[in-house]
Amino acid sequence: MNYNKPDSTLWAGRTSNQQLYFHEKVAFLDFENEQLKPSTDVTFAFLGYACDEGVWRNQGRPGAVDGPDAIRKVLAKMPNHMATQTVFLDVGTLTCPDHGLETIQTQLAECVQQLLKNNIFPILVGGGHDIAYGHFNGIKNHLGNEKTIGIINFDAHFDLRSNENGNNSGTPFFQIAKDCKSNVTAFKYLCLGIRKDANDQVLFKTANDLGVTYIENTKFRANYAAHVVRVVQDFIHEVDHVYVTIDLDGFSSTYAPGVSAPSPMGFSPGIVLETLQMIIDSKKLISIDIAEMNPKYDLDGQTAKLAASLVHFVLHSY
Repeated sequence: MNYNKPDSTLWAGRTSNQQLYFHEKVAFLDFENEQLKPSTDVTFAFLGYACDEGVWRNQGRPGAVDGPDAIRKVLAKMPNHMATQTVFLDVGTLTCPDHGLETIQTQLAECVQQLLKNNIFPILVGGGHDIAYGHFNGIKNHLGNEKTIGIINFDAHFDLRSNENGNNSGTPFFQIAKDCKSNVTAFKYLCLGIRKDANDQVLFKTANDLGVTYIENTKFRANYAAHVVRVVQDFIHEVDHVYVTIDLDGFSSTYAPGVSAPSPMGFSPGIVLETLQMIIDSKKLISIDIAEMNPKYDLDGQTAKLAASLVHFVLHSY
């Protein structure tokens, strides 16, 4: 694999000798050279996707290649409230040399499949939103075609651009839809936070033609909570498993300036946490990723703190 093993120096902070902080809780596993073993305890694996090739192809702002380590450094200092027997692993980072987007997506799918096979919950951090294509394929390869996978994407963008001229960070869900059609399986896709000023008419038509469910950013907020709950619960009811993907550029730039495509018109963390809790409570969440963390444009580490806090929330709510 194009792979960097875990770097323990990224995990540092206050010392308690009681595992009060994540840098004291984390264990390390070299995915390339160590054997995964089936987990009997609740186990999470933190896997980095150091790739912004898809962002570059999509004419975005590169820099998300450094996202995974930026999130690690912040999460390391955060308090740990998990049970003693719960395992939290850093399993390293996939890399993307020589513009090999398709290669890293294939390798990511293999890693996700192996984690799920061993009863380990994957938490993936990127990196461009092209992470979603490899991630979904890993879940699908694990489950087979008999189970329905519902994708819930917190995002300003549909990412349903045609890949006729190549794959990029704007094409992953279009690629998944094509694969589902080829495999005669259902394409179940819910987008939360879609902005009309971030998607053209063709993308809205594509979404409607593919039967995509979505809530626009004008309705993805606390004062429309009843509507959000109804849409999300109806979607979850129709699928066997839920894969969650969070694009940080869906948040308002007030909370997430360090992304490729920032906007002040995005959503707030509160509605995302409420929705995530609802998904977790359904017991159908199988895997999650956070995409588009771009330290190059971050302000005082604010976006990295947001991403790490999202990981922290999932770890303690799952």
